[in-house]
Amino acid sequence: MNEKAFIIENITIYAERETILNGYIKVEHGKIQSFGQANHGVAQDHEAVYPTPDNLTLLPGMIDVHIHGANGADTMDATPEALTVMAEALPKEGTTSFLATTITQDSHLLEKAIKNAGDYIRSNAHPRQAEVLGIHLEGPFLNAKRAGAQPPHAILDPNINLFKEWNEFAQGTIKLVTLAPEKEGGRDLVRYLSEQGIVASIGHSDATFEEVIEAVENGATHATHLFNGMRGLHHREPGVVGAVLLSDHLKAEIIADGHHVRPEMIKLAYKQKRDEGMILITDAMRAKCLKNGRYDLGGQDVYVKDGKALLENGTLAGSVLSMNDALRNIQAYTGCTLESAVKMAAENPAKQLGVFDRKGSIAVGKDADFILLNEDGDVVMTFCKGTLAYSR
Repeated sequence: MNEKAFIIENITIYAERETILNGYIKVEHGKIQSFGQANHGVAQDHEAVYPTPDNLTLLPGMIDVHIHGANGADTMDATPEALTVMAEALPKEGTTSFLATTITQDSHLLEKAIKNAGDYIRSNAHPRQAEVLGIHLEGPFLNAKRAGAQPPHAILDPNINLFKEWNEFAQGTIKLVTLAPEKEGGRDLVRYLSEQGIVASIGHSDATFEEVIEAVENGATHATHLFNGMRGLHHREPGVVGAVLLSDHLKAEIIADGHHVRPEMIKLAYKQKRDEGMILITDAMRAKCLKNGRYDLGGQDVYVKDGKALLENGTLAGSVLSMNDALRNIQAYTGCTLESAVKMAAENPAKQLGVFDRKGSIAVGKDADFILLNEDGDVVMTFCKGTLAYSR
């Protein structure tokens, strides 16, 4: 952690409650000490001033609550080295924290990955890396009818006792669970997760509109990759999509890569949910940051070409999307402001995970997790807890 104070000056700051032109930010001991309108002599003699190009914009670091892998590594590799590779790669795209996301697999493989991630979270905090905030358990409590790229042979009915066992392996670090609430045991697991302060997310689900509303009444607050892996919208059965669009209690993840969801449908979702109801994610797999080719996801071959990741049968299998591209795309697809895009990429996920007291916005006392973008939206610098983790 950077113990010495430093200043960045002459930047536009998208802070929690205001946008500041010609601003400065001061960081010390990994925390934001102050920020505001820059004036001559704001830096003291003992404080370093980071030299920056003109016309940079400072945003809070982005939080990816749904990412399987990057740069050749995957959560399911179940090694500390794999999580380190991910944590070192993500600041390049402006991600300063994330949830290590699993995929449906045989129990012994899932347990190994969960235990590894739990150990890593409890003992491997490095300031030059994105922070692993917890685990996103995507599967195996899904509906095989909506499996998508989730291996159907390992799908199980929701089971509270099994989840308790896994969360013990994880040392209590499972923060979000994707499940199909219509499956036997689903409603009970949703209620249990809600009582434990764990985000219950509806995904890979064939639930009816009524079943989703029942899940919301039992504590569901999240929907996994809206439109993908769920019962679609129909004028006589609104399905999962209809329920998510209509429920103010559900935050909706969206993969804004233009492949998983047509831009027009993302615009439709934004018009209904607005910025407070959506969360940008990547759902990226290990091929992110790498070239076209064949890769593995959950023991399945995935073929990556021109920004698409597909199983052999043509099923979309995660993405190779970066968060800074998601930030750019959501503005292009919806016409939303950068302020709104930041809300979907940083503030909403921080609030959903219960870490908004230290992440997700530019405010005094919070972790100095922030990024600097140029006029083209490219990441120029990323700071993780006050330490420069990436410089272009």
